[in-house]
Amino acid sequence: MKSIELFAGAGGLALGLAKAGFSHEAIIEINQDAMDNLRENKRRKVPHVSRWPLIQDDVRNIRFSDFPGVDVISGGPPCQPFSIGGKHGGFLDSRDMFPEAVRAVRELHPKAFMFENVKGLLRQSFAKYFEYVILQLSYPEIVRKLREDWLTHLSRLERVHTKGNHSGLQYNVVFRLLNAADYGIPQKRERVVIVGFRSDLKMEWSFPEPTHSRKALLFSKYATQEYWERHGIPKAKRPRPENGRLVTSSPGSILPWRTVRDAISDLPDPQIYCDDEVILNHRFISGARSYPGHTGSPLDEPAKTLKAGDHGVPGGENMLLYPTGEVRYFTVRESARLQTFPDNYFFCGSWSESMRQIGNAVPVELARIVAKDVKENLFQHDKRASKRERANATN
Repeated sequence: MKSIELFAGAGGLALGLAKAGFSHEAIIEINQDAMDNLRENKRRKVPHVSRWPLIQDDVRNIRFSDFPGVDVISGGPPCQPFSIGGKHGGFLDSRDMFPEAVRAVRELHPKAFMFENVKGLLRQSFAKYFEYVILQLSYPEIVRKLREDWLTHLSRLERVHTKGNHSGLQYNVVFRLLNAADYGIPQKRERVVIVGFRSDLKMEWSFPEPTHSRKALLFSKYATQEYWERHGIPKAKRPRPENGRLVTSSPGSILPWRTVRDAISDLPDPQIYCDDEVILNHRFISGARSYPGHTGSPLDEPAKTLKAGDHGVPGGENMLLYPTGEVRYFTVRESARLQTFPDNYFFCGSWSESMRQIGNAVPVELARIVAKDVKENLFQHDKRASKRERANATN
């Protein structure tokens, strides 16, 4: 199935869709550093990336009619307008690119779309604008009129929606705040994922259910001890149950959250081994220190949400916290592991620039899981439609 990716950034979402079986007709990104990185991975012939048609341009300049027959549009409109760590400009921020995402849907009429953004998009202060985004994606042909403010446009969309008899292009849109840790990603990362299916397809769809949990992690640590045994931790060095309480109830088929140790334990200590030509991007960065509110990610928990800050990361999310209380910065490779980028995916910028790109990215595996479910449902729909057409042709 054909797809195009808007606002590609480091390529996490695009790579997840490619791993799910989508064929990208275009990968669009304006940022020079991000595009340099994508080009370098294409030059290195990284699987999937080697075939990507890369376009460095402002999405506002793109003529989407150049990409006919696209089945799915994906992308992560710049999150700074809605980020909890940003200036919270929302729709007043010139970096708000949701209108361009809507334009892409309007011009291409894809079978489905998949957009993602930060948790901050769901804040109460953005509630009305988020409703506006969802309704625009639901009725992309009902465009804002010349000199019409967005609130008046929102009212028009609400009236169309409540009337319920729109005959033009329409999408059935759902969204959910997903915690990446609940899907096997070694990071507590919450992202808003928006998925829409063209209404004429009459699709029934819901987000994939979580496969991992904190409860299962606690059970594997303190009931079965399997977690510590798997990592070869001696009994004398195993911590006691949290709050002194034993976890005795089985989580059933739900798997344990994956931890930082799960993600990086097979990598050598970068303070001892620093040949980042053999293990890409695994170079030690000195200077990490801990202080109140800046404590790093515990080794035996999923990492804190990796962040990209213009002036540093205030919560210490780019640091590893050892059980001894010592801290050090994550290497770029370790951070990429926490975002489930493959080990052959190279980050060619400085440590700070690479960490910025990684911090802005979508976990590859989370994108793959959702996209795979979207693709499988579209495939089954097309299969049923084809079967009906053959049956009608023989009657």
